[in-house]
Amino acid sequence: MNLDDTIVAIATPPGRGGIGVVRLAGPDAKKIAQPMLRLKHDLEAGRAAFGELIEAAHEDAGTEAERSAATRIDEVVVTYYAKPHSYTTDDIIEVSAHGSPVVLHHIVELAMARGARLAEPGEFTMRAFLNGRIDLTQAEAVRDLIDSQTLYQAKVAAQQLEGALSRRLQPIKQKLVELIATLEAGVDFAEDDVSVLPAAQILQRIAAIRAPLEELAASFAYGKLVHEGLTLAIVGRPNVGKSSLFNRLVERERAIVTAMPGTTRDLVSETVAIGGIPVKLVDTAGIRRALDEAESIGIRKSMEALADADLVLVVVDSSQALVAEDQQLLSQVEGRSAIVVENKSDLNQTAHSHPAEHGSADENHKPPRVQTSATTGEGISELRSEILRQVGGAAREESESGFLTNLRHQERVRESLTALAAAEVAVRNKVPHEMLLLDLYNVLRPLDEITGATTADDILNLIFSTFCIGK
Repeated sequence: MNLDDTIVAIATPPGRGGIGVVRLAGPDAKKIAQPMLRLKHDLEAGRAAFGELIEAAHEDAGTEAERSAATRIDEVVVTYYAKPHSYTTDDIIEVSAHGSPVVLHHIVELAMARGARLAEPGEFTMRAFLNGRIDLTQAEAVRDLIDSQTLYQAKVAAQQLEGALSRRLQPIKQKLVELIATLEAGVDFAEDDVSVLPAAQILQRIAAIRAPLEELAASFAYGKLVHEGLTLAIVGRPNVGKSSLFNRLVERERAIVTAMPGTTRDLVSETVAIGGIPVKLVDTAGIRRALDEAESIGIRKSMEALADADLVLVVVDSSQALVAEDQQLLSQVEGRSAIVVENKSDLNQTAHSHPAEHGSADENHKPPRVQTSATTGEGISELRSEILRQVGGAAREESESGFLTNLRHQERVRESLTALAAAEVAVRNKVPHEMLLLDLYNVLRPLDEITGATTADDILNLIFSTFCIGK
């Protein structure tokens, strides 16, 4: 990628809006922008200047008289960021005009006519990375922040952007590099009687590297949920209140609710945020012996949704004894992530024959139970808390120290752990340190790929191609 030319792109989303921003970055950004602007004050680094976007008569139109006579297109605010104190470390000009697509595209065309190049997707952020402004984990966090669906996702991405994951990796890499350096010295200067670490000390130092790496790898289970969300299927026999419960969780009348059993014939889905995690709720058809073909198809879809869901809510009627359909569903979710929702708690529970302690699972690892009333809203907040607990809400504390939300990062950490295990075997088998060092370098290389210290160009292109143009 050429880092010496000047690039331009619209930095705001497509469509009409109050404000639209066009960004130029590169050595000629100021030179390209000035002829199309008539400003009240000269551009100063770190300051916004009010002015007008003008249609220059010709490419060299730049005299005061020509600029005064030029036709005004729009009122604009222009901000100048002088290198190296900018997002990309280049000179950057940002033109904030009214959000008319015609005007914004015209600004881009004027800039390109004077020598700017249309930016590729993610090229501004890639320049920031290649110029050392941010590392690769921070660059990926920019994309995650833009794509955030919940405030908690945005918070996690902002922490990654501040370098939370890099800071967590840094002491691990430091211990590894110190071990490599010690062994290298022992190999290179053996004739000078430089002491070589005994096997027990090497194993001890490998263990000190492995423990935090394993903790980091384990954080991906929760980090993936934060990043991608999860699917939650609400299942049960007809008329136990699945759709009413669905509406309570969605907090609006999304699913049709009637007193007639079997109202829901198809899957109804909606995405909500629970504890900051995007949760796709799926309301399903009541599971029973089908009365017609449409209901039969709906029940089949319900079973498919149950099989595909990350978490299942099995809804039962707490005012009645369990029936065969309830028992069958409960047996199907044993060993899976599931919650039994004892709905209709506001009704007379004298016939209730399946008591269980709220929010707990018994010694046989059966699903926890939560009592709710979709009619009154009783127990809904407790159900939300139990959902969050089931998906690993306790891991939220790790967000302060950085955790893995990216599959690429997880794969690199796993590669490092595999190489570390090989190094441990090599030490126990008394393999020469020259060979042991190969394993240790195989531990270090994937960690460097996470932050971008050593990353192939094709991987970089793949990562930044997923960015939006203008960022």
